[in-house]
Amino acid sequence: MSVSPGTNNSAADNFSELARTRRSTREFLPDPIPEELLSSVISDTLWAPSWSNTQPYRIAVARDDLRNRIEAGLCERFDIAVKAQHGSIFRKLMLLVTRRGLPDGDFTTNFKYPKDLQLSRRATGHGLYALLGIDRKDHAARNRQMRRNFEFFGAPVVLFFFVHEGLREFSVLDAGIAVQTLLLSAHAHGLGSCAQGALATWAGPVRKEFDVPEQYKLICGVSLGFAAPKPVNQFNPGRGGPGTILLDRNS
Repeated sequence: MSVSPGTNNSAADNFSELARTRRSTREFLPDPIPEELLSSVISDTLWAPSWSNTQPYRIAVARDDLRNRIEAGLCERFDIAVKAQHGSIFRKLMLLVTRRGLPDGDFTTNFKYPKDLQLSRRATGHGLYALLGIDRKDHAARNRQMRRNFEFFGAPVVLFFFVHEGLREFSVLDAGIAVQTLLLSAHAHGLGSCAQGALATWAGPVRKEFDVPEQYKLICGVSLGFAAPKPVNQFNPGRGGPGTILLDRNS
């Protein structure tokens, strides 16, 4: 429904409130999500717009024992990779030989950030780890926190997004729109959420549990559940930094 400029529009106010108050949840309660509530959020997500309405993505929903099996597989690989990274030459050689802990994702998640994006990345990471009381030199604590990604921060439900390689980067764009729709719907329904690119590091444990067409590639996961009353869930790194909005040459 459209409204005239200047009209008091509660829908617009509600949307602004949703967009500005949603936070990435990094500590969930173990409480299960009621079936009707989960269905409502997923139904909203499926209404996200896409290129020619192709909806070039597939969403795999994991919960209960299925969720736990994927967590176990991801954590096993993470542990192997960390031990090899900080271990002996023998461990590193075993990693290369067995390839068990090597990333097998469809996209590379470990890469060097562009220089112009490092400032925001470092500021966010510093703020989050300071809130958690983790010193940047405390590698054990940093690894434990990183491992929480693969434990889904305790969330009872995880959704994995796969994108169609045939639509190239535009399928990723459309999946991003669907993820944002999911995050806002979850927030509107009283749920916490966390979009996690790290969950695309190892695709094997996920593909093992779902019948995923070959042309669909794992791009990210979203952990979903009720947010625990923890300070980390209020972490707010801010938005809209200088230079985000481009001005015309005459401005």
